[in-house]
Amino acid sequence: MKSTTRYFLILLALAATILAGCSENTNAPPVGEGSFATLRTYLIANNLDLPDILSSWTILAVDVEPDPSLFYIIDIREEDVYDTGHIPGAVNAELDDILDFAGQSGGKPIVVVCLTGQVAGHAVMALRLSGYEDAKVLKWGMSSWNGDFDLWTPNTGSIAVGHANWVDGPAPASVGHEYPLLVTIETEGAGILAERVDAMLSGGFKGEPAGDVLETPGNYFINNYFEADDVTTYGIIDGAYRILPLSLEDNEFMYYDPDETVVSYCWTGQTSSMVTAYLTILGYDAKSLKFGTNALIYSELTAHKWTASADYDYETTTLAWTAR
Repeated sequence: MKSTTRYFLILLALAATILAGCSENTNAPPVGEGSFATLRTYLIANNLDLPDILSSWTILAVDVEPDPSLFYIIDIREEDVYDTGHIPGAVNAELDDILDFAGQSGGKPIVVVCLTGQVAGHAVMALRLSGYEDAKVLKWGMSSWNGDFDLWTPNTGSIAVGHANWVDGPAPASVGHEYPLLVTIETEGAGILAERVDAMLSGGFKGEPAGDVLETPGNYFINNYFEADDVTTYGIIDGAYRILPLSLEDNEFMYYDPDETVVSYCWTGQTSSMVTAYLTILGYDAKSLKFGTNALIYSELTAHKWTASADYDYETTTLAWTAR
């Protein structure tokens, strides 16, 4: 749940930062300086570096359908959409309430469901950073469960094929930058992480249309989350870097520019959603390229490609179960 008091305090801290910048003591550190370093140390020490989080974080519909009751399924689609059909037993929650609902899992593995598997990445990142280390995204979302909910087919495309801004690899060499400045109320690693997770969830899903990024790549700091061989095979958005696995411990985040809007893209927009959520928590202005290369070079892909929905049963009855 949102904490009015917490965000009021954050606003006060931001105001203090501005005032400090106008004071005569120009050597005084700005409010929040050191928070990134504290958070970084905490994440590494607790095995919460990004490569640790990005491990076995998806589950397929075929693995859930035989017995959905084995899972605690949280459906984060809009309530009216959820009412039209959802996985049997799934509870409905808003993205920023995901941690409250997770507390009612009763020890069952958590599966988060959205329309396409992209928004759920933000939710699962929050869960995994909050102690629910086995939480998973339903890959491809409800689109994979039943064709009645298919939003993938109309969003695949090949707009980058033959486009001037889709070029051959390799990606350009990376350049070092400063880490982002975090303004936080908390001073300890665990508290900073909880505060930043709340802020990320409250901010909602951060996505950017593939066409906008392709047409104006210079408006963004773009990172391609591919292996080098895949860039050689398929190409890359002009000017995009290839920085992965984005380890805090190895300081790979220093190659990200904190003063630009960072857009991450992958095959399906699902991994990049997880990465974007993590970047947002770290203090970057981050977005995920929607539908990934399935929206850019669908006709060229030989793997990681949307195919078709299953035809699994679903419920239309709203469950009277709430975490409030």
